[in-house]
Amino acid sequence: MSALEGLRVLDLTQYEAGTSCTQWLGWYGADVVKVERPGIGEPGRALSTGPGDSGYFVYWNSNKRSVAIDLTEPDGRDLLLRMASHFDVFVENYGPGVVERLGLDEARLRERNPEIIYARVKGFGGYGPYSQYKCYDMVAQAAGGAFSVTGEPDGPPMRPGPTLADSGSGLQLAFGILAAYVQRLREGKGQRVEVSMQEAATYFLRTTVGSMSDYGREVAPRTGNGVGPFSNLYPCSPGGANDYVFLLAATPRHVEALCRVIGRPDLAEETASMPQFGGGVGGEFYEVIKAWTSQRSKTEAMRLLAEAGVPCSAVLDTLDLFEDPHLRERGFVETLEHAELGPLRVLGAPVRLSESQVETRAAPLLGAHTAQVLSEELGIGGDELTQWAQRGVIGLG
Repeated sequence: MSALEGLRVLDLTQYEAGTSCTQWLGWYGADVVKVERPGIGEPGRALSTGPGDSGYFVYWNSNKRSVAIDLTEPDGRDLLLRMASHFDVFVENYGPGVVERLGLDEARLRERNPEIIYARVKGFGGYGPYSQYKCYDMVAQAAGGAFSVTGEPDGPPMRPGPTLADSGSGLQLAFGILAAYVQRLREGKGQRVEVSMQEAATYFLRTTVGSMSDYGREVAPRTGNGVGPFSNLYPCSPGGANDYVFLLAATPRHVEALCRVIGRPDLAEETASMPQFGGGVGGEFYEVIKAWTSQRSKTEAMRLLAEAGVPCSAVLDTLDLFEDPHLRERGFVETLEHAELGPLRVLGAPVRLSESQVETRAAPLLGAHTAQVLSEELGIGGDELTQWAQRGVIGLG
């Protein structure tokens, strides 16, 4: 049995903040039914330069079923409200006021299902001065402080590469849903679970704020790639865009091992007596390490340093990830069969449960499960199903 078998999720999410949440639940066995607009689907499907669903959509929507219902139609909204009584969780991340205008707010769903867990991601939360502002990941990261600590010390703030506010808020919402579900099993009550993307982004700044801002009394600085005189990003051969190794020599033992590997054991004694393991020789030491790494590939440099006990990694680019022998041996790189796109390589679930094994399934085509779900949940089939489709209230995949 999977960990979340029996948990049923009605998924009205789009793009990434919400879809990452429901994908987590699907990865661990929840039945996730994604409700989308007929003929169009959620907007993430269209973020592609070619035909078919975008890679963006495919990567955030595995382990879900798709039902196409037009929620702008009164009959479509009624179908969804009828379905709500069969589900444990309702999840949405539309813009401010959208679900309220559709008549799918918490009070309306709770009329149909008093114990439902009503979960939502909003850019700035459901109340407060910014609550009606529209938001995307980059906006939330700017508002959450991430831009301010990213970049070189003498340069401007910089956008971080990963979508930490989107996928981070989705992960945090999934955690909140599971906490609410445990409480419901204990007390029999549903509740609202809300995540603000701005606040979710600040979660990833706790170490920076705690160690570099004096408990919020100072501005934390940008530090670039360096976090100390012996920790930085070093170029490797043959000098490509991502031919670098990052090392973090944080203790005297790390520094000693580093000096030994690069053939300069003499430097270990010199630096050991200095504050913070050599606070005054960063520039000179960088050049010594750089001369050594520049003669080696990033994977060779990583192997030699790591085997000596120096925390480090080659800078793996997005192609390297799929070929990385470690990730492949652990089964993190998976190949899924998509109904239209054929075999696709994807990156799997990063959290593994020893007693819960769930097969990863490719993202569904739009409306692929409309007939199945409406038949199972509402007993709609045959001519009635055809009539709904002809009227445009539903879409059949």
